Amino acid sequence: MELGKYNTLEILRDTSVGLFLGDVEGNDVLLPNKYVPENFEIGDMLTVFCYLDYDERPVATTLKPYIVRDDFHLLRVAEVNNFGAFMEWGLEKHLLVPFREQRTKMVDGQWYIVFCYLDEKTDRLVASNKLDRFLDNEELTVDNNDEVNLIFTRKTDLGWEVIINNLHKGLVYANEVFKEVSIGDKQIGYIKNIRPDNKIDVSLQPLGFLSLEPNANLIYDELKLAGGYLDLHDKSNPEDIKAKLKISKKAFKKGVGTLYRERKIEIKDDGIYLI
Repeated sequence: MELGKYNTLEILRDTSVGLFLGDVEGNDVLLPNKYVPENFEIGDMLTVFCYLDYDERPVATTLKPYIVRDDFHLLRVAEVNNFGAFMEWGLEKHLLVPFREQRTKMVDGQWYIVFCYLDEKTDRLVASNKLDRFLDNEELTVDNNDEVNLIFTRKTDLGWEVIINNLHKGLVYANEVFKEVSIGDKQIGYIKNIRPDNKIDVSLQPLGFLSLEPNANLIYDELKLAGGYLDLHDKSNPEDIKAKLKISKKAFKKGVGTLYRERKIEIKDDGIYLI
């Protein structure tokens, strides 16, 4: 049984306060009545999330938290008091970010990327906004051209800092971001370059697309988001193009022409289609 993670446990007994669930090592935990399923039998297996309640006792819930242990996520501050900032994470008891784990003093109602971990000293689940502590670029698990999962964490003068596969830190240069992104956004990216000091440059497009001009990249991304089809074409109203893509009709035609020559799209009477 692991705190901060989902556990599949056996129903051991039914009591007035809820079900007691157990693991193969003989540990048990209470699933309070409000989370007990309508139909169950002793011996059934349930998947639950385990954490500490207000009295610091292990408890199980069928609620799904926004973040789990050893994970990064964008969370909102519910309140700040003398102990630190308490984040909303989908459970009754908020997740604490102690003052020592805040990169800058957190503000009530604001959103921050945090990392959830088990504090070895207190055996409690806490979170940290000092993200670099939990990222390692010494031993890399990625290589050039790899497709990776990204989380956008901070905008700098150079571009966007990103978390790669929940393990490493990377950078997407500002002149290679062709759409609006925000802190906490998640998307697929590609390892563009690993430097001698193990700093990682990341692309948001497959590397063959680096030679494409920006509007082609933008249109290609929008096509993927739209499921492979956009109802825009040569005869579309310029205002419709601007409303959907935030670019002019001239820029749209140039981008479409580039994608067509690269055999990335099909052009039909009713719009453009991703190949």
